[in-house]
Amino acid sequence: MQYSWRVYIAVAASFALNVAVVKGQSRSPIAAVPVDPIRRILDAFQTFPLVALGEGSYGNQQFHRFRLALIRDPRFAAAVNDIFVESGSAKYQAVMDRFVSGEDVPYELLQRAWQDTTQPEPIWDLPIYEEFFRAVRDVNASLPKERRLRVLLGDPPIDWDSVRTLQDLDQAGDRNTYAIDVIRREVLERHRRALVVYGDDHLARKSRALAGDEWAVNIVGQIEKAGLARVFAIHSETRLDLATVQADVSSWPKPSLADLLSIKIGAIDFEPSARFRPRRLEELFDAVLYLGPPSEITFATLSRALCQNPVYVEKRLKRLTLLPAPPRQAPAGTLGPLDRFKREYDISSPVVRKNSVRAPVCRHVTSRNV
Repeated sequence: MQYSWRVYIAVAASFALNVAVVKGQSRSPIAAVPVDPIRRILDAFQTFPLVALGEGSYGNQQFHRFRLALIRDPRFAAAVNDIFVESGSAKYQAVMDRFVSGEDVPYELLQRAWQDTTQPEPIWDLPIYEEFFRAVRDVNASLPKERRLRVLLGDPPIDWDSVRTLQDLDQAGDRNTYAIDVIRREVLERHRRALVVYGDDHLARKSRALAGDEWAVNIVGQIEKAGLARVFAIHSETRLDLATVQADVSSWPKPSLADLLSIKIGAIDFEPSARFRPRRLEELFDAVLYLGPPSEITFATLSRALCQNPVYVEKRLKRLTLLPAPPRQAPAGTLGPLDRFKREYDISSPVVRKNSVRAPVCRHVTSRNV
């Protein structure tokens, strides 16, 4: 298994492109022209069975608001059948099907769909991801049965009661391979259309490895390499200020979308480290979603009720202990996922009393900037 859980070492983790430096450009492309992102995405479904939408830095509220606006647009359900997401365990697919169809589902069971993925970190426990599932349920309530949206959960099923070690966790399998199989079986073979919402690293079509296959070993790369479908892939930019590449971006509506082929932004070469080959953004994605400058990007945090639930906090702490500490070559002060969780949410230490131990809880914090 690829150690995909490493992607979530920080709540604000983002695709490597976001922390890269801009290199020289080999041509003189035209300036990007922003378009309405919802209309452009819906237009793409006229040609592509899959539109892959990266969310930028995980947990950011600007992308969350855009995704809600997209699925609530009356035209969306007419163009799309399924929404395939990273933020849920396929073990609970039947539960999610019932929930988004309007059935009553016990909350204790429903929340396991996002709390019990293969990821030990609490990223999917942020309230914005639950809010998305509830938004789909609300949209479906206004639609005829044959037009209702289905939410497909892309994370491999896992039985956490059987996980004792990191090796046990790895037995869940490769997350990209599992996702591709679900898309093939539930979307493509049924001649349906799906919006794929994943981290951008899963959606860049070409590899950035210094050697080996040109195609990325991820969802979009392997779907297109195998000829299963053509994908319209969108990168959501949340950490690079696009105005440093094209000055008038600062005046663009937020959100905006721009097709990348033959434009200044698409010609950017990124080189985050010597471990990766430089690639133009247009080689990796078809379009870029602009959500605002990095200074305006904010992040959700755990809800007060969840943060103060000792059973939940204890569960997260137990799972985070499975993950390794930062490597020796990491910069001084780098925290591992367990220590980062404790610091970010100000986890209290267990209090030992006579004949009992009070479980740890965390203090609630408000949403934060990048």
